[in-house]
Amino acid sequence: MDLADLKTFEAVARHGSMNKAAAELHTVQSNVTARIRAMEDALGLPLFQRHARGVVMTPAGQRVLPYAGRIAKLLAEAHAAACDDGRPRGTLTLGGLETTTALRLSPALTAYARAYPDVRLVMSTGTTAQLVQDVIDYRYDGAFVAGPVHHPDLDATTIFVEELMLVACPALKSLKDLAGLPDLRTVVFQAGCSYRQRLEAFLGEKGIVATQPLEFGSLDTIISCVSAGVGVTMLPRVVVAEAARTGRVSLHRLPAQQARVETQFVRRQDAYVSSALTAFLETVRAANAKAKVDAKAAEASRTEASRTEASRP
Repeated sequence: MDLADLKTFEAVARHGSMNKAAAELHTVQSNVTARIRAMEDALGLPLFQRHARGVVMTPAGQRVLPYAGRIAKLLAEAHAAACDDGRPRGTLTLGGLETTTALRLSPALTAYARAYPDVRLVMSTGTTAQLVQDVIDYRYDGAFVAGPVHHPDLDATTIFVEELMLVACPALKSLKDLAGLPDLRTVVFQAGCSYRQRLEAFLGEKGIVATQPLEFGSLDTIISCVSAGVGVTMLPRVVVAEAARTGRVSLHRLPAQQARVETQFVRRQDAYVSSALTAFLETVRAANAKAKVDAKAAEASRTEASRTEASRP
């Protein structure tokens, strides 16, 4: 087997189709079929089961797939390391929670794109469980996820510390009122979201049984549904601060142990840390430090304005 064989195998496994793999690899289906058959002949085992709608990996194929991704990633890293002269460039593939990407990372993404135009930055969003697995499987150079993350193959560094809040419609005045809500529903991201898991655990501890959750992939949709009284959710304070300020939602503090959550950057310990990745993390930390200073200044300004208003006759 050579690298071209492994790339072909990985493409077929991902698409479940020889034809779609051929289109991605800019070749014809017969070439793809020939490479897969040659691999199967060399191994003495079928890697795919053929059917009318495409192909499905056999158990042998499932065992081979992680090695295909690992070898391809190692070769790409070897090339990147050889070409890395300290100037950020090339492709940087990252993942992040939607909440983190939309609010915490947005200023850093803008600053990074302007400072390092030679880097092709690819940013995708997902749940913590999904993103961690993508990093383990070499699909991302790293990802911003809700911690703590403990995995023998990963390095996890805390980047942000968030305060989680229970978010409800404006009519909910206290957490004590939750138990009295008829047909309480949770409005959450899909399974694998750590905020969702924390919300379910919190309600469970209070003996509150929620009905079937509503799952959405958009933060704006979740906030809109909560605002309309459809259900409750749990999100970082920074994410819902504006909606609370304008009266769209009510925020309710959680016990300290349940409220604190770390946003961590995870990467494989055996992966090469490129100049592009190093520069990106430095940009994120600088943007976060600036945001903290700006937040303190804004709070001081609001406090002073309140004092001025209160002192007027």
